[in-house]
Amino acid sequence: MSPGDETGRTGALEEVRRQDTGLIQIVDAALADATRRAGRHLACRPGCTQCCYGAFAVSTLDAMRLRNAMAEMAATDPAQAAAISSRAARYLDAFGTDFPGNRVTGVLGASEEEQSAFEEFANDAACPALNPESGLCEVYAARPMTCRIFGPPVRMDADTESGLAVCELCFTEATQDEIAVAEMVVPHGEEQRVLGLLEETGSGPGDTIVAYCLTLPLGSERKPIAS
Repeated sequence: MSPGDETGRTGALEEVRRQDTGLIQIVDAALADATRRAGRHLACRPGCTQCCYGAFAVSTLDAMRLRNAMAEMAATDPAQAAAISSRAARYLDAFGTDFPGNRVTGVLGASEEEQSAFEEFANDAACPALNPESGLCEVYAARPMTCRIFGPPVRMDADTESGLAVCELCFTEATQDEIAVAEMVVPHGEEQRVLGLLEETGSGPGDTIVAYCLTLPLGSERKPIAS
């Protein structure tokens, strides 16, 4: 790759980061609005960690955000970054042999067999970003999209009466109308657009899991990266 190509790619990645910041602002505003409409029915609160157990796929855009956050944390709070990375390494030591994909890169497999195996992968394991003492996510500002939309009613391909999926701890006494009123509108189209821009840079070979995004070699001189 020539210096000009590298400069162009760096600029494209910076543009992806800028647009991802805008995407996150849209998502967070949608969550705040849904939270207001949900009122007492939304039980989510700091220290509630049920949704922090079990592996799930994260996109290349999620991975970029997490890895950049870890690189920045390594410079500003190396002790915390080291603690998170250590938890992620222990997670992979415990579950990596059963990872249904490339165990080196962390890319999830696409075959039917691998996708089926992922449904049972590390279902009872805590996310390595979760601080076991405080019950808080230590990369909260950079958390994946799945985490950002979990809790309020979200329209999914779910076999439910309303077509909306909610956290099992929330809306336990709500009517179907109250659930519908609190629906969070997720900007899937905008997310896919930004993800497409990232893919055009050649970054990110595929979906992965959070643990693989938190185990990068860390150092105060490391700059934020894209994948």
